[in-house]
Amino acid sequence: MTTFVHDFADGNKDQKDLLGGKGANLAEMTNLGLPVPPGFTIDTEACKAYLAEGAEPAELAGQVTERLAALEKTMGRTLGDAEDPLLVSVRSGAKFSMPGMMETVLNVGLNDRSVHGLAAASKDERFAWDSYRRLIQMFGSTVLDIDHLVFARALDDAKRARGTEADLDLDEEDLKRLVGTFQGLVTEHAGRDFPQDPREQLDLAVRAVFDSWNTERAVLYRRQERIPEDLGTAVNVQAMVFGNRGMDSGSGVAFTRDPASGAQGEYGDYLQNAQGEDVVAGIRNTVSLADMQEVAPGPHAELLRIMATLEHHYRDMCDIEFTVENDKLWMLQTRVGKRTPEAAFRIAVHMADEGLIDLDEALRRVTGAQLAQLMFPRFDEDAPRDLIAKGMNASPGAAVGKVVFDSHTAVEWAERGEDVILVRQETNPDDLHGMMVARGVLTSRGGKTSHAAVVARGMGRTCVCGAEALDVDAERKRVKVRRGPTLGEGDVISIDGSTGEVFAGEVPVADSLVVRYFEGEEADDDLVHSVRRLMEHADSRRRLHVRTNADKAGDASRARRFGAEGIGLCRTEHMFLGERRELVEHLIVAEDDAGQEAALAALLPLQRQDFEEILEAMDGLPVTIRLIDPPLHEFLPDYTELSVQVALEDERGNEDTHHHKLLDAVKRLHEQNPMLGLRGVRLGIAIPGLFTMQARAILEAAAARIAAGGDARPEIMIPLVATVRELDIVRREIAAVAEQVQQETGVDIAHKVGTMIELPRAAVTAAEIAGIAQFFSFGTNDLTQMTWGFSRDDVEASFFSTYLEHGVFPVSPFESLDTDGVGALVRMAVERGREARADLHLGICGEHGGDPHSIHFFDEVGLDYVSCSPFRVPVARLEAGRSALGGGGSD
Repeated sequence: MTTFVHDFADGNKDQKDLLGGKGANLAEMTNLGLPVPPGFTIDTEACKAYLAEGAEPAELAGQVTERLAALEKTMGRTLGDAEDPLLVSVRSGAKFSMPGMMETVLNVGLNDRSVHGLAAASKDERFAWDSYRRLIQMFGSTVLDIDHLVFARALDDAKRARGTEADLDLDEEDLKRLVGTFQGLVTEHAGRDFPQDPREQLDLAVRAVFDSWNTERAVLYRRQERIPEDLGTAVNVQAMVFGNRGMDSGSGVAFTRDPASGAQGEYGDYLQNAQGEDVVAGIRNTVSLADMQEVAPGPHAELLRIMATLEHHYRDMCDIEFTVENDKLWMLQTRVGKRTPEAAFRIAVHMADEGLIDLDEALRRVTGAQLAQLMFPRFDEDAPRDLIAKGMNASPGAAVGKVVFDSHTAVEWAERGEDVILVRQETNPDDLHGMMVARGVLTSRGGKTSHAAVVARGMGRTCVCGAEALDVDAERKRVKVRRGPTLGEGDVISIDGSTGEVFAGEVPVADSLVVRYFEGEEADDDLVHSVRRLMEHADSRRRLHVRTNADKAGDASRARRFGAEGIGLCRTEHMFLGERRELVEHLIVAEDDAGQEAALAALLPLQRQDFEEILEAMDGLPVTIRLIDPPLHEFLPDYTELSVQVALEDERGNEDTHHHKLLDAVKRLHEQNPMLGLRGVRLGIAIPGLFTMQARAILEAAAARIAAGGDARPEIMIPLVATVRELDIVRREIAAVAEQVQQETGVDIAHKVGTMIELPRAAVTAAEIAGIAQFFSFGTNDLTQMTWGFSRDDVEASFFSTYLEHGVFPVSPFESLDTDGVGALVRMAVERGREARADLHLGICGEHGGDPHSIHFFDEVGLDYVSCSPFRVPVARLEAGRSALGGGGSD
């Protein structure tokens, strides 16, 4: 018989696949001898079976009964007993942390009879009735799917009747009435009474946790964080300890280091006379962990000792949930804590310096995605600003946008191109859509461990929490700033997640310190020091080289400062735009060979100058130049506009003009599917002078650079090759041009001729193509389009969102390489190409070259380099280093 239920003492931290992260860590803390309330875990296999079959496994009920009996024996109390009841919590716990995305139910086991037993046993009627109203409220919203606002409004009405804004001011009689109100709301909205049978409460709560794996917000969060859909969640059933038993009790969340900055010290929030959900929800502002020492000195001292124990045991920053019941500390959870990119780099280096980990492990713990976040701009310190409020610096960054008060509006405005700041009293899991599209999140309640802070940090969103000067009225869509202005929907604000400051209007941004470091500027800053250490270590470990995609000397120079080791893609078509477009028009409308040659002769010196500048910027490093690729019609005027112009000229009697010739050319070159038509190598064969002109410009530029004492290393790349014969025709023409240029200049020009693998046929016939190509560069943008049958420009805005929702793919294949399909073609081409030519040089120049996940794949299949935009060069360097250490793709 399959075992689905496990006692905490039977597991350990390495069993996250089976027990989920929370269950595995509860087991680990239990085995460390820490004060953990006893309980058991229903494993992820039970959840997967439930989701697959629509019902719990047949063995599950009996196993729960057996473990529950053992728990009752340990605690000396029975679930829901009328005299001295055992109460339990039912919490989700997937392998990967999904804060706030799935369900939790506390105080399971209370009913109309056991509430009196709890009051008698605890000698505290208010505590008992407060616990009962919390159960009905949580059970109603999470298990019976009643809108949480239904209960929130009733609670607000009760506080209004008492003349207070604080939950703590409600007495036992108020809470008794509230329990009755809540039970009536359950009957009204759920169509059934609140269940009085404790075991039914438990079973329904477990089922609700299973079901919450597939809620819209959980699916959305997994897609955002690239968490697999098939993991399922475990369920942890644990004896309740109570933080709401008076002012000598409370609940809190602690971090062993600051999750926002990475600084060492004690960080967290504590709330007296409260249960854990109150802290995370941010419904009351907390005190800091340091201030906890004043109100609970004994538990505070013990907590600090346990925090040190856990950090050294896990060798990482830990996120801890705890409860104090009548001055006794209980540990409810620990996990490796989510942190901001800034904190990730600092903590990794600090722990290496402390000897907790080595530099290899430090490098594994940061990601390219986090580095990219650190390169985003920050507010310009010298710019004028209008400070209107200050809260907690919950997640760093500079965010500017228009105020919105709900997620629906945030999504709607963001889709039309607006930058928005989501402003709430406190966020809840239903705000995930809005948080994902917003530039930043601002709340008037909650601290660094509130839902808003934890989720924003995980997503890399700027966040300021607990700005108490703000009175947020979401229904009226306005926020009143104490001793300041009233802001309405659409007003612009700026928030600084590094300082917690909120400014009216738009504050200008400036380059981050990290970007300035990559540009060569020295800075005495701990974050820059941490980035430098890990970048140097990544460079020392990586096998994969990193080049850049650059078409201009300025971009090439910047990429070189950022660490690029050459150019992997110089797109020459960008050099034919602007004023030069007219010369291309002359080439297209030329009526004979002489006309074509004249147009090409005019283009030659311009192209040569372009290449001289780029080769100088990358002197001593390889420069791969792709010959013109797009269809020629892209360089011609719009058909409709040109037709109107020609019609007007016809009316004036001008029937033989340049525009008439252009219109004829536009008609002649029109294609139904231009990206599958006359472009790339096909264009070079159809208009042979075009490619030879470009080859001459490249080689003459290289000769000039060499003659000037430089070290030019050009690589000429022929695009869209499908057959070796195409490549051979153009290669021979380039060889003839090279011989001519070398004779004319007297300079020996070392160069390579290769091709771009961007068609499935080229990948399949790579062995034949490698027979005459000196290098392959994978054009994964086109290879993805050709393999999937997608036109990127047409499909991303039409049905991609639907495909993502249905799980056809977890992320756009244009954003991260489809390793199963497109990747299989890349792998095939690498293997077949190298079998034919052992010294074949291999790279990738599509946009996937800067994607962290894709970089790990390219390293694994044996490419020599990746090439990406200048800004992503540091990201690629870091990920190439992580890949060499066996680190997984960056999230």
